[in-house]
Amino acid sequence: MTAVVTTLKNSEIIYPSSDGEPVAETYDHLDAIITTLVVLRQYLADRRATVLANQYLYYAQGFSKLRVAPDVMVIFDVEPGGRDNYKIWEEGQVPKVIFEMTSPGTKSEDIINKKDLYERIEVQEYWLFDPRGEWIPEQLRGYRLGENGYQLITDSRSEILQLKLEIEGKVIGFYREDNGEKLWIPDEWASAFKAESQRAEAESQRAAELEALLERYRSQFGELPQDNG
Repeated sequence: MTAVVTTLKNSEIIYPSSDGEPVAETYDHLDAIITTLVVLRQYLADRRATVLANQYLYYAQGFSKLRVAPDVMVIFDVEPGGRDNYKIWEEGQVPKVIFEMTSPGTKSEDIINKKDLYERIEVQEYWLFDPRGEWIPEQLRGYRLGENGYQLITDSRSEILQLKLEIEGKVIGFYREDNGEKLWIPDEWASAFKAESQRAEAESQRAAELEALLERYRSQFGELPQDNG
């Protein structure tokens, strides 16, 4: 177990970075976490922001047990890159958006304890995604912070991220609001690269065939007649 140590009033406070527990309950939940992490990290690559997954968020200095490990959290106005854990008082920013990949086993924690905590520390958007649709019929449910606390998001749109969220099987699909383009997941990037490579190879083969045909013509009839207009 790694740990980060800080000093508060001459006493050593240890902030663990791991509890030794699995990252997710099932492969579907893990896949949803990794997909969301990779897509959003790529989307925000040119911004002063970071995206972290399943890492401790400490929200009370000096109290190492007051922590939570969001499945995915997006923080703006901080240095890009990874962290072993995230301390709000050191970074100066609260996560703006948090995703929890939920299940019947974590339902109470996600919809009560975590929801109350995220609302209290003023996380602007809180999204619950149920990859298997086991307790959220629509699979995706979001809350946005308003004057009276969290309000249900009815249009599956993230104002903070400026993205439209759609259910695509057991993962979330993300679409840019400015141009409607989808943020591809790793498998889609691989498929697109393969398709483009195959297209380029086919074009190259066709060009080689045309060049060979032209050479045969020249050997029999000489150069092609010039078009003098």
